[in-house]
Amino acid sequence: MSNNKDWNGNGNSIFKTLGASNHTEKERETDDFYATDPVAIDLLCDYPYVELPQGVWEPSCGSGCLSERLRRRGYHVVSTDLIDRGYGLGGVNFFEQKEMPEGCTAIVTNPPYKYATEYVLHALRLLPTDGLLCLFLKTTFAEGKERYQRIFGVTPPALVLQCSERVLCAKNADFDGMIAGGGSAVSYAWWVWRKGWSGQTTLDWINHPSAQQAVQLELF
Repeated sequence: MSNNKDWNGNGNSIFKTLGASNHTEKERETDDFYATDPVAIDLLCDYPYVELPQGVWEPSCGSGCLSERLRRRGYHVVSTDLIDRGYGLGGVNFFEQKEMPEGCTAIVTNPPYKYATEYVLHALRLLPTDGLLCLFLKTTFAEGKERYQRIFGVTPPALVLQCSERVLCAKNADFDGMIAGGGSAVSYAWWVWRKGWSGQTTLDWINHPSAQQAVQLELF
């Protein structure tokens, strides 16, 4: 499988960097990077009522933790990132893109949390009807009046799949250091949108018996 390093977006893509950050620009390149344990992909893909299409775009691929697990599970993955971390195609600003990579009808990523709301809105603009958006985000993403007004009250996710056990998102991909420091105190969930779907959001747990006993969902 190819990492699609030769994908260069569309004619309007200049690959500019974002102007805002939680940190200074100097800190951003080294510190504003949290790699996700690939087990997160297993939890998503093994959930019985989510079926990813063959073509997947990972637009915040980092060092490839999620992309590689998807690729090894047989998916065709286009991997890009704003910062070049030696995997996929660097220098690609997700918010500059005007269309999906060819052959991709799903976006699967752990986006920079500060821009998560904008990620949802832009991804839903890019995806084709029935395309899937799967974002690995903190459980606290559910909070916030503005977020409700801009997202949940208008285009709610079809599913929120709460991890019943903590999944590590390690600063600068230092998983060993994180484990040595006691692991993670942050709760995560997969937030799943299907473009064009409307209805009540279903909450379920993954890596938990309830995920195996879930009632069949009409959506999936």
